[in-house]
Amino acid sequence: MTQIMIDFRQYGPWIVTHKGDRACRYLADRHYSRQTPGSNQFCRPGENLVLRTAPGDALWVTWSGIRDDGLQAWECTHFRNESNHLSSDMIRAAVTATIEKWGVPPKDGLITYVDASKIKSTNPGCCFKAAGWRHIGESKRRGLTLLQLK
Repeated sequence: MTQIMIDFRQYGPWIVTHKGDRACRYLADRHYSRQTPGSNQFCRPGENLVLRTAPGDALWVTWSGIRDDGLQAWECTHFRNESNHLSSDMIRAAVTATIEKWGVPPKDGLITYVDASKIKSTNPGCCFKAAGWRHIGESKRRGLTLLQLK
């Protein structure tokens, strides 16, 4: 019997996939930031690093593109964890994967925005903060919590 082996690069619980990955689309559909649930694409235009767990129960997307906030940063545009892995550990592993794939981050590092009105936590971005990210402000238009890792 022949066994097929697929060579996936793995970063902790993460494997690199693509922005059309079906399991990732389903996870993105359940995330509050998803603009068009059900569409085939869930990533912004530009360069995207899409990570998922093998069972498809967690998603991470790092985005690099033209920014309108004045920051020179890569942005985590999606993070959804429905797995048993600790979210802060998964964030650290996703950052490691991003740096290994893309190299040295831009001068403002990595950022993410959290909509405190769409989550249950009284500490918006708690899992990011536990992974070493810090609160550096709010977005100008919508007042989203802005977190950064430098």
